[in-house]
Amino acid sequence: MVTDGVVLTAPLSLEGEDSDANYRAPNVLKRILSLLNNVRPGSDLTRLQLPPMFNLPKSQLQCYGESVYCNNSDILSKCAKQETSLERFTSVVAWSISTMRPLMFGVAPYNPVLGETHHVSRGTLNVLLEQVSHHPPVTALHATDEKDKVEIIWCHRPVPKFYGTHIETEVQGKRQLKILDRNETYIMNSPNLVIRFFPMPGVDWLGNVTIKCQETGLEAELNYRGNSFLPRPSVHRSIKGKIVMSSSSKTIYVVDGHWDRIVTMKDVFSGKVTVIYNAKEVIAGLKTPTVNDSKGILQSESTLVWAEVSKNILQKCWAKAKEAKTCIEERQRELAREAKLKGESWIPKHFTISHSKESGWDCLPNQKLVCSAPIIVPPVESHDGGECN
Repeated sequence: MVTDGVVLTAPLSLEGEDSDANYRAPNVLKRILSLLNNVRPGSDLTRLQLPPMFNLPKSQLQCYGESVYCNNSDILSKCAKQETSLERFTSVVAWSISTMRPLMFGVAPYNPVLGETHHVSRGTLNVLLEQVSHHPPVTALHATDEKDKVEIIWCHRPVPKFYGTHIETEVQGKRQLKILDRNETYIMNSPNLVIRFFPMPGVDWLGNVTIKCQETGLEAELNYRGNSFLPRPSVHRSIKGKIVMSSSSKTIYVVDGHWDRIVTMKDVFSGKVTVIYNAKEVIAGLKTPTVNDSKGILQSESTLVWAEVSKNILQKCWAKAKEAKTCIEERQRELAREAKLKGESWIPKHFTISHSKESGWDCLPNQKLVCSAPIIVPPVESHDGGECN
């Protein structure tokens, strides 16, 4: 959808749904292997420039943002509304799982340019992202919901490496979810993104995720699993783990299921099994954001920066897409050269960033609240046609 020069595409959702974002490049495996022909195993791929044929018509900033503002339920506000600390914690676990989205083999989002931003609102939740570093690539996210008293702060640095039969991207950095009325902060990490070429091409989120709340002493250990060789539905996109009281290491709940289907938790004392996450309810048939205020869109807005590239990808005009993408990348290199000659360091507009060898990259929002955005996610409609949130 093209509106006032901005190109908005359907968010990443459950597979099998028709959307303008579900583009697959032809002869994918052959083309990818050709692209990686001169790349050595173990190489960092952050500087690899992909031809537009391998790109989704959206930036990585949009993908990060969609995982927060695109869903069909009040799963985030539920975290703040639960009465007990244990209920809030299990809701946070469910919300963390909801940020995982099925990805398509053979296509990837654009690498954001330095200073690129993405600003979207969903109801009272306002989300702002900024690319605060280009080499290495670091993305900061700040989201606030003044009504539900919720704040989210992310700082992500993806590190993709080629290992011959697969590419593995370690998503470094931490995610914070704060429930302000309860003075609770939940700190968590992200699983790794693994793209396999052999024996069966596919994309999986794999690895361990830890979710901790220091104020309540609760902790979750989750393991995201996938197929290594032959496809096995029981393993594909499965998740196993437990929720424990860290002071005693006593297990309270056992977590089991598939993050793209149903996830349950079992009370180890009573044996009661409860569904804590239903992917079909949360991330199926997601709404495409729309422009609410064209005059409020910044020149750094991701959907505007990449608009010409995205438009040509959607129309499969590959020569024009390549030309538009090259212009953006050349401008990025030119600005980097100018800054180096002047001895200037980039200062992000919306975040204060820090880095240390011990703790890696971290970011702090410059403003307490994120303001309403010019791009909004339409309200979800109930089955009878009325609005449900």
